[in-house]
Amino acid sequence: MLLTITTTNQPATDLGYLLHKNPSRPQTKALASGTALVFYPEVSEERCTAALLLEVDPIGLVRGRGATLSQYVNDRPYAASSLLSVALAQLFGTAMNGRSKERPELAQTAIPIEARLSALPCTGGEAFLRRLFEPLGYEVEAVRHGLDAAFPEWGESRYYTVTIRGVQRLCDLLTHLYVLVPVLDDGKHYWVGDDEVEKLLAKGKGWLEEHPEREAIANRYLKRQRGLTRLALSRLVDDEAESPDEKAAQQGVAERDLERPLRLNDLRISRVTEELLGSGARSVVDLGCGEGRLLRELIRNGQFERVVGVDVSPRALDIVARRLHVDEMTDRQRERVTLLQASLTYRDPRLEGFDAAALVEVIEHVDLDRLDALERAVFEFARPGTVVVTTPNAEYNVHFEALAGGEMRHADHRFEWTREQFRQWCDGVTSRFGYDVRLDDIGEAHRDTGAPTQMGVFRRGG
Repeated sequence: MLLTITTTNQPATDLGYLLHKNPSRPQTKALASGTALVFYPEVSEERCTAALLLEVDPIGLVRGRGATLSQYVNDRPYAASSLLSVALAQLFGTAMNGRSKERPELAQTAIPIEARLSALPCTGGEAFLRRLFEPLGYEVEAVRHGLDAAFPEWGESRYYTVTIRGVQRLCDLLTHLYVLVPVLDDGKHYWVGDDEVEKLLAKGKGWLEEHPEREAIANRYLKRQRGLTRLALSRLVDDEAESPDEKAAQQGVAERDLERPLRLNDLRISRVTEELLGSGARSVVDLGCGEGRLLRELIRNGQFERVVGVDVSPRALDIVARRLHVDEMTDRQRERVTLLQASLTYRDPRLEGFDAAALVEVIEHVDLDRLDALERAVFEFARPGTVVVTTPNAEYNVHFEALAGGEMRHADHRFEWTREQFRQWCDGVTSRFGYDVRLDDIGEAHRDTGAPTQMGVFRRGG
């Protein structure tokens, strides 16, 4: 089986430092499955390619174990599988952990990078392949192979030559391949026990929690063992709830206390509801629905025939369901209301086709380097007719006595923008995605600093 990794980040030869493999000297390593060879078929300052060739010994894998014919004759010698994941960990383990003695900063830098697998089994087809890699920011190219070129009537196989391209840290690319190649193969060559849960959680940290296919990934990675899958998913949810979401909910109390004298929360919900009503929308998605206050207002109004609340935290959605008394709704009422667990920084087909969307005090909770992913997910892919965005006005913070100089209103805020910064962001969104925007204030405006909350109402152009 063959994997190539290419970069055009100059000098491209730094790929050798990142992989800890000298481009001028091929290296071999004996593995339990066979022999691995690392070499560089292409080396220049402009473009560099590293290749990992794994020569599997299928007979050696099963020798002395009372194997059947199918264990001797199979696709292991050429098809990417968990054997490749093991090879990645053993050959590129330091790179996978994001360490480089000679280029430490580069190891933590996203660079243009491409990986190609010559024969990748895709159980679930190209659509599933794309659902795995595209949410992580990759462009996917897949060429399917026939069962036998000499007998086209035999049809297509489950094997593809797959190329993924993106701007990623090398350690992230290697980690994604380590986890997702066995998921696509839908099998592992070794026993899967509790330690595999720990591997999945460790290698999936930072991306699996929010991946729209995380349940399928966990299920396949753990060889469809229900107990292990449930354990992994519960650990993901618990870690997620304890880290940003539960922490943010607790910190949000302080923000509400800070703003309560101004009744800002009530004002925001009221103004956003007015904008959504005025847009004529009949279907609305509340992106980052939190406690569900906007959802409650939308449900009360008969104009909205379909209302969907989205949050990354399943626990938060459980709380919203209880507060909205979803279990007590009539069948007709429940048809109007849906709660979805999803990340706002990944494309999700379930969020497409709505008349309007709202992001109420959401964008400031997103890391700046992930904000462009949210923009694409909302304005390019989901693409509702109207999008209402609210965010704090950082200039107004001087009027809050409880805030020290330069302190933000919420400990989980990644940023708080001035009016000019928000205007520039809105202008960038309109120019890139074909929307018009109207800026407005929420709350009483001060002569020098403006209003406490700023709002942008985006409308899709023709």
